[in-house]
Amino acid sequence: MSLMRPLLNLWLRLTEKTHLARAEDPETLRRSFEKKARFFFHGPRGAVYDEGALEHEGRTVPVLHVEAQEADDGPVILYFHGGGYVFGSPRTHAAMLARLSRETKLRTVLPDYAKAPERPFPAALDDALAAYRALEWHEEGIVLGGDSAGGGLALALLGEITRLGLPQPRGVFTFSPLADMTFSGESLVENAKSDVVLPAGRAREMVEMYMADHDPEDPRATPLNAGFKGACPVWIVVGDTEILRDDAVRMARHLRGEGVEVHDRVERGLPHVWPLFHNLLPEGRATLRDLGVWIRSL
Repeated sequence: MSLMRPLLNLWLRLTEKTHLARAEDPETLRRSFEKKARFFFHGPRGAVYDEGALEHEGRTVPVLHVEAQEADDGPVILYFHGGGYVFGSPRTHAAMLARLSRETKLRTVLPDYAKAPERPFPAALDDALAAYRALEWHEEGIVLGGDSAGGGLALALLGEITRLGLPQPRGVFTFSPLADMTFSGESLVENAKSDVVLPAGRAREMVEMYMADHDPEDPRATPLNAGFKGACPVWIVVGDTEILRDDAVRMARHLRGEGVEVHDRVERGLPHVWPLFHNLLPEGRATLRDLGVWIRSL
């Protein structure tokens, strides 16, 4: 365990978890996360960040193209940021993807998908599918990724790709995925105090904003209920003290039951989506290096 891990956990518990528990509206969450990301998260020198858009059958999705100096030809990484389907953006996660681009030597694309409550389910998945279809021409293939709600979105997209019989991505990776919009995992209660980032008490509120009048058990929202027979390999990591621990554990079990090759790991004492803190946390850099090895093996 690095010396930084307990210090970061304490700081997150005292600041971020408290803020997430008290913020009264989505705009407050959005402004705060954007400001903190600019201050704390920094990509490698020479990384390039270009805004653009992907379009498929009349649906246009704004995106941020992120690539390190080392990026070259190969599969493209299509990455969905976290934020409870309510806040977060490609900009808040750009530094981490620039670091991953350096580890993999691959270009990355981050969609600015629809957010609740203004655009509830299934708008985010529709944007994700449109972005994926727009990149189907890419000869070297696509690797899907995401964290938290974005990890759930990546897995839900994989379920839709499989259901529709579309060409499979080379692989899918997720950090601390939100895979169950019914929040039925025992870790929601067991880890309510130990999770240093996510306040369990706001889970239902987030579901109401995102799902609106839709059934949270819909497999397009809860990939734990989706079919994955014939799907590509999946890589999942989560922390043992997270309220989403059981989402990741049950998702890995479900995928294996569907015959999918799964690489999963439960790390000890690490905060929600710890690779975001790669500038500060040695474990964050190590996880991105391990992920880079896995992606290159695809």
